Formats: sequence, C-alpha cells, structure tokens
Amino acid sequence: MATSERRSGDRVTFERGYPAQMMGIDGTWRRDCVMEDVSETGAKLTVEGSVEGLHLKEFFLLLSSTGLAYRRCELAWVNGDQIGVNFLKQGDKKKKAAAKRGAESAEA
Repeated sequence: MATSERRSGDRVTFERGYPAQMMGIDGTWRRDCVMEDVSETGAKLTVEGSVEGLHLKEFFLLLSSTGLAYRRCELAWVNGDQIGVNFLKQGDKKKKAAAKRGAESAEA
C-alpha cells in the first residue's frame, strides 16, 4: 500500500475535480475547493487560498449550490493546498437515547 493511500474502501476519482465549498460549523468562514476523490469514509480536497487560521478540526463540505447536499468533516492531513478529510457520521448515542426516552414515556 502506497503512503498516499491512507483510506480504505472504494474511491471515486474525478478527472477534472468536483467543485465544492468548505464552511465552518458556525458559518463564519467559507472556502472554495475542488474534491479530487471521494470514498464512503472521506475525500481529498484541493483548497483555494490559505487554510491557515481556519478551524478545520470540524467543518462542513458543501456539495451543492443550495447547501442541501453536505457532509460534516474532520481534517485528516494537510499537504500544501491539498487536505484529506474524514466524514463524520451522525451521533448514534443521541438516537439511542431518544429511542430509550420514547420507550420509557410509552410505558408510563
């Protein structure tokens, strides 16, 4: 396995890249980017402009102009203007807690 292959799973590589935007969780910043490849668990992005000073621990990757298609991401690695991101899943703990509360109130 080459050192550039950091993710497992099937990967789709875009010949010309897929235009997207990165946005801070709090909405205070946006950056244009190009998605170079994507898998079920993450993606490789080329970022336009500097990523210095941006809160990249957690952010949104906007995949449509309306903002309806997006993924919540965390930074995995940086190499010049390219970054690797891991997609974050919705918290299963919250769903389980809500289901448990619903079951308890149904019993009462």
